[in-house]
Amino acid sequence: MSLRVSEEIKAGVGLPRAGRLATEVCSIGTDDCLVIIIGFPNTQLLYEMSCPDCFSGTLHTGTPTGTVTTLHGLPTYVAEPEAGKKPKGIIVFIPDVFGWEFPNNRLLADAYAKKGDFLVYLPDFMAGNSLHKSTIDTVDELKKPQSWLKTIFYKPVWFFQVLFRAIPFFITNREANFKPRVFNFISALRTNPPPFPTNNLKIGAAGFCWGGYYTVLLCQNAPSSRIARHSSQTSSEGIQPLIDCGYTAHPSMLTIPKDLEPIELPICVSIGEEDMQMTAPNVLIMKEVLEVKKKGDHEVNIIPGATHGFAVRLDPKDKHQVECAEKAEVQAIEWFTKHFT
Repeated sequence: MSLRVSEEIKAGVGLPRAGRLATEVCSIGTDDCLVIIIGFPNTQLLYEMSCPDCFSGTLHTGTPTGTVTTLHGLPTYVAEPEAGKKPKGIIVFIPDVFGWEFPNNRLLADAYAKKGDFLVYLPDFMAGNSLHKSTIDTVDELKKPQSWLKTIFYKPVWFFQVLFRAIPFFITNREANFKPRVFNFISALRTNPPPFPTNNLKIGAAGFCWGGYYTVLLCQNAPSSRIARHSSQTSSEGIQPLIDCGYTAHPSMLTIPKDLEPIELPICVSIGEEDMQMTAPNVLIMKEVLEVKKKGDHEVNIIPGATHGFAVRLDPKDKHQVECAEKAEVQAIEWFTKHFT
């Protein structure tokens, strides 16, 4: 399932996020159907739907070990280090389109907490409007070769099922809504007493797919986002960045190199060699901008054979996918450990 985008959009007219009437031809398996998308406040739906890997993968069956609470106005999944261990800092987990209740996201938050000794917060930044996990099964059926009967009669139905789930998600979670939820949550962490004893609270952001874009925005450290920290902190005088560092795996919605050039805070990226969201030339541009041109404390790790979503929605029965996800997990834990200690 991929969008063959019009020449106007390919040329960048009105991009990246202007509303418009768009008529696109969508390829479903081996057949085509016409899809008309009307009056969106931005082009994120077209952009995301061009990558079926954003909506597919494997649902994991493990049992999350964290707790659920309401934190700074948002329902939040909380993963903590093993009993008796003081957290090195806080990781704010900004999830993919499947949101805070998706088991894969919670299990990964648990892994960060237990293996890295971090306090991990996974809030409902999507205000109850994340994509349902059943979307994965529907998209996987769309991607499979099917009989002519299913291709003609079933695939269009499955496609529109995905589309009608995606439309409310993209409307309610457009940047004008989603960004304030993320930034306000972290601002509240900074202006309130730390959840554990420390006079130098470290906060990092970990964003995946959809959440990767907002991790990049946080790392841009725009003056308007900075804030005075709680009086208990040694760096409480003057305005300071919201976060200390960021990590993202297979980020989406990025405009390369435009979104990378303003980055000021340390950022680490895990990206698949075969990522559908980011072309190979753009991956190399990202590496050049962050590791060479900016010459800061940035890192881009291109993982051979990995596809979009590999860090979260891997198939645990596929040895290569497991190895790719483990590399990303180790990279993230080492990155936060480096910047929290």
